[in-house]
Amino acid sequence: QVQVTESGGGLVQAGGCLRLSCTASGPTFRRYAMGWFHQVPGHEREFVAAIAWSGGQTYYPDSVKGRFILSRDSGTNTVYLQMNNLKPEDTAVYYCRVGDGEWEYGYWGRGTQVTVSS
Repeated sequence: QVQVTESGGGLVQAGGCLRLSCTASGPTFRRYAMGWFHQVPGHEREFVAAIAWSGGQTYYPDSVKGRFILSRDSGTNTVYLQMNNLKPEDTAVYYCRVGDGEWEYGYWGRGTQVTVSS
């Protein structure tokens, strides 16, 4: 149904930065929030950041707070995750999440690999 497209992953040295982008397109849906999770093979998918579409309130876990910044462009249905001071433990596949009416129901992107070398 709704298509979620991510970009911006890559290889970076520890302390470096990357910017991920995610765009949602396709059939009409009620956009509730957009954000990011990441996942290491064999581990649970973990929350990274989210932004409420109506008010723009952002949410971050302690692991990324102060390093990652999530922003939105409502005109293009795009969110950007600026990742600063990257650490090797940030290495994972990052998946964009689009909430359709609520956070629990929505769509996932295919994922973009972020690798941080030490």
